[in-house]
Amino acid sequence: MSYIIEIENLSKDYEVGFWKKKKVRALDDLTLNVEAGQIFGFLGGNGAGKTTTIKILMSLMFPTTGTARILGSDISDFKMHSRIGYCPENPYFYDYLKARELMNYFGELFGFDAAKRNRKTEELLTKVGLDEKDWNKQLRKFSKGMLQRVGLAQSLINEPEIVFLDEPMSGLDPIGRREIRELIAELREQGTTVFMSTHILSDIEALCDNVAILRGGKLAATGNLHELLTDSGEKQSFEITIKGGAAENLKDSIAGIAGAIFAAKPNGANINVLDENDIEKVLHATREAGGSLVSVQPVRQSLEEFFVKQTE
Repeated sequence: MSYIIEIENLSKDYEVGFWKKKKVRALDDLTLNVEAGQIFGFLGGNGAGKTTTIKILMSLMFPTTGTARILGSDISDFKMHSRIGYCPENPYFYDYLKARELMNYFGELFGFDAAKRNRKTEELLTKVGLDEKDWNKQLRKFSKGMLQRVGLAQSLINEPEIVFLDEPMSGLDPIGRREIRELIAELREQGTTVFMSTHILSDIEALCDNVAILRGGKLAATGNLHELLTDSGEKQSFEITIKGGAAENLKDSIAGIAGAIFAAKPNGANINVLDENDIEKVLHATREAGGSLVSVQPVRQSLEEFFVKQTE
């Protein structure tokens, strides 16, 4: 199987201190492969090594040991960089440029003619949700969220085969986050691979196919997101939500079901059972009490719970 990103035994040491310098390992023997055509989530706590990894892949810093390849080329091959996009965590641009001028500048770097630069500028600034009235405003007058939108737009101007996004939702309001989530999902539909680092776990759950979690610079877990969350080694349980019925009567009726957990709520209750066969018993008791079923859902651990277990 060919991978779009291949990382092998990657490590990075920093020197700290003034008189007596010592080395601190920010990234420790990371080996990771990413398949094409997916949204890959790159997770970890503060200082776990996420941004260090991305900067090494972008050749903004050099690894102490190890190798990495993108699109089959070593990361030192700068010709490959014309086929990728990158939006850093805190994009910074020349303050006195306007958004349209900045996009035109990047388009010119890629050799686009004036007509194509203008078309891509308008298309991408619209796509990332930047109001047209702000296109000719100097970047120094932009908020953090507006700069984030411009950073995302510039990362896509060359129609990259893979785009690296470091905290792409940083500084965005809830509406902006939804718009960028839709944009990222659209990139996958177009066949673009997205390598995304973020602290917003709900966005990872909503978007990502596969994930990797770093802890202290080391790989703590990686794999398909659904499989990681369901393969916890714990027996599957089910949550039954009902409405109506007398709460106390229901509680007494299910008392004999082994492992059942009852939680009353206004005009109903949530009942957790460990065995699928117990669902019918709960439904029978609900009907007897004059209640009705709202939903039955399998219970799995959340990404937050899994993340905390892997990073503690």
